[in-house]
Amino acid sequence: MPGPEATQISALTVAAAHALCFAGLAVAHSLAGRGALVSDPALALRLLVVCEAPVVIAVYSYLRRDARSCSFFKAVARGLIGLPVGAFLNAFGAIVLGAPVGFKYWMVTVYWSLLMSLFTFVPAACVFGSSKIDWQNVLSHSIYFTPTDVENYMISAPCHGAVLGGWIGAWPMPLDWERPLQEWPICVTYGAVAGYLVGMAVSWVLIAVHKRGVRAKAD
Repeated sequence: MPGPEATQISALTVAAAHALCFAGLAVAHSLAGRGALVSDPALALRLLVVCEAPVVIAVYSYLRRDARSCSFFKAVARGLIGLPVGAFLNAFGAIVLGAPVGFKYWMVTVYWSLLMSLFTFVPAACVFGSSKIDWQNVLSHSIYFTPTDVENYMISAPCHGAVLGGWIGAWPMPLDWERPLQEWPICVTYGAVAGYLVGMAVSWVLIAVHKRGVRAKAD
């Protein structure tokens, strides 16, 4: 199942891909019910992972860069391998930055880390595989200031948005409010999801501007 090359990905394709990823989150929210993240974080996070994982892996596997040498199913395998690897890295980073450890939190930490892996690690794993240069380009902030490939915008902005949103979402945790919202990882998840959605919108704008610039140069 061949996928498009980087230069062939249109702004409409990107919008459709992001819409599918948003739909996965919306379905999970609908199944969990309003306020489930506060009342039952483990259930809400588990549903988010279960609903979002197949969508993210399928969408970004279709948009894989090396479509001629990498089949769709190989890209899916890369995403499945990348999911636990990215979860481990996200969990390690969260714990280093002060996330609580212990039996009470290990399950929600696992689910939260898997969700963050879907936001940050899995898309690049599906699209680029182990290409060091592509990973460096995606992780670099310089893509926002210099022209780059469409899929770099598509992956980087939601990834950076999720990380920044999660970091901002952690700010209320140490405050003396004594509210359920401050429990790990509730507010961090709200921030990460919000940042991810904002990042998707930003990436579409960047891609639309990029496409317009390419057409102007061609003319």
